[in-house]
Amino acid sequence: MPDDGLVRRVKALACTAPLQALEDNKGSLGRVDARPYHMVELALHTIDQVAMAMDFDRGAEHAKVIEQVSHFAAVQVPEQRGHEHRAVAEWVLHKLINIGTLDRGFTWTYGRVDGEGAYSRYDFDFKLLVEHSTSDGQVYLRVTDEAINVLVGALDTDVESAQVAAEHKLEYLITRGRLEDAKLAAEQARYRTVQYGEYLRQYLDATRRDVRTVDWEQQVPTLLEEALEHIEARYRHESAILTNITEHRDGARDARKKQQAAGLVDIVRDCIHRHMQLQTRLQGAGALFREEQDRQQFSGPPQRAAVDVFNQLLVPLLGMSVGLAVAPVTDFFRFGVAPAPPAVTSLNTLVGRLLTVRSDDSVYAGAVPVPDVRRDGDVPRFSEADQRIAGKLIDLAVDESRPLSALLSEARSYGPMVERLVSHDAVHAFSPALSEAILRGDSSVLIAVPAVGELDGPSVGGDELLISRVSLKAPEGEWDDDGSRDEEFDE
Repeated sequence: MPDDGLVRRVKALACTAPLQALEDNKGSLGRVDARPYHMVELALHTIDQVAMAMDFDRGAEHAKVIEQVSHFAAVQVPEQRGHEHRAVAEWVLHKLINIGTLDRGFTWTYGRVDGEGAYSRYDFDFKLLVEHSTSDGQVYLRVTDEAINVLVGALDTDVESAQVAAEHKLEYLITRGRLEDAKLAAEQARYRTVQYGEYLRQYLDATRRDVRTVDWEQQVPTLLEEALEHIEARYRHESAILTNITEHRDGARDARKKQQAAGLVDIVRDCIHRHMQLQTRLQGAGALFREEQDRQQFSGPPQRAAVDVFNQLLVPLLGMSVGLAVAPVTDFFRFGVAPAPPAVTSLNTLVGRLLTVRSDDSVYAGAVPVPDVRRDGDVPRFSEADQRIAGKLIDLAVDESRPLSALLSEARSYGPMVERLVSHDAVHAFSPALSEAILRGDSSVLIAVPAVGELDGPSVGGDELLISRVSLKAPEGEWDDDGSRDEEFDE
C-alpha cells in the first residue's frame, strides 16, 4: 500500500541534504581554510537571519545577512581574519541560493509505491533561499517552506495546525517555568508565523501576475476567512501568553530567569506584530483582487507581438532563392539591430575633428620592444642516469620475485631519486593495467602483491610488497588452434 508518511519523511530529509553537502564540500573553498568552520551551523544561522528579516513586502538584504553570518563565523573560529569570515559567509549564502545552476533549485529522487504495488521514482524539486525583486529594482532574500521545515526540524505539516500546536506548547512550558525550553518553542512558533505569512503572500503575488491562476470564487475567499479567524484567535492567545511571561519576568529574582523571560517577551511581541501585518494584508486582499481583475481585463492585448524567427523568417526563407531572400533578411536586421550613432553628428563636430592637431609621435619614448616570452624547457626531475639504474633494478626476469624492501635498499645506495623511482614503479605494479599491456602485445607485466612484514626505510613506509614479473602468454595446451579454450583446461 502507498505510504504517504514515508514520502513526507524522505522529503524532509532531502531538504537537509544541501546543508550536509556544505560540510562535505568546504574543502573546495580554496582561498580560505574552511576546515575549522561548522558549515551546517552557519547554514542554519543564515536561514534564520533571512526568516527573521522577512516581512510581507520585503525580505533580507544580502549584505546584512553576510555581515551577521560573518559575526557568527568569527565566534566559531576567532583565530581567522575578518575577510576570511566574510568569504565563508558569502560561500554559504551562495550555496543555499544554489547560484550556478539553471533554476537555482535542488533535486532529490525518491521512490513511491502506487495503489497497484508498483515502485516508481520521482524527482522532488525544492529551494531553500530565493531572491525576489521589488518594484524599486532591489533584490531581497526570502525563505521557502522547505527552509522553515529545516529550521523547525519538522515534517511537511499543515502550517496552521503546526502554529497552534507550537503556541500551546509554549504556554504549557511557561506555566511549568521551563523558560529555556519555552524559548525554543517560541522561536518555532515565530518560524511558523513567517511560514504562514509567506504561504498567503504567494496567493496575492499569483493574483498580481494572473487572476485566472487563483481560485477567487471558492478557495481564496474561504482561505481569507479562515486566516482572519486564525489571526484573531492567535492574537488573543499570544496576548495571554505575553501577559503571563511578563509576570514571570517582573517577578523573577534569578538574573538568568529574568533574562530568559525578557527574550521570550521580545519573541512573542514579534509574533503579534507579524500577525497584525498579516491581518492588514488580508483585509485588503479583496480590494487587490478587484483592482487586478480590472487592470488585467481592460489592459488589452499587447500592441506589438514578438517575431517568431524560426517559423516566420527562417522557414519561409529556406524555400526561396538567394536573390529573393536578401530583401527580407536585410529588412529584419535593419529593424532588429540597434542603430549605430554616426561618427559625425553635426557641422560643428565635423569642423572640430578636421581642425584637431595630430599628435606628434616624437614625444613618445619610441617603439616598445617585444619581449621574448618563449619558455625554456622544464628541467627534468629525474636524470637519465637515475631512470636507467631504476629500470635495471626493477627489470626482473619472468617468474622472478623480490621483496620491495630489498629493491629499495639496493636503490638507496644509488641515491634518493633512484629509490623514489623504484617505489613509484612498485606502486604502479600493485594494480597493473593488464588490458593495456595485452593490447600493446607485451610478453610480461610487473605485479606487486602484499607480503608479510613492513617497510622500515627512512623515506618509504607501509606494508611489505612482493615484486614479480609474470608472463602474459598462456601455457601450451590451454588454447585450441581456433582460439577457444580447451575444455579439459577449464575443468
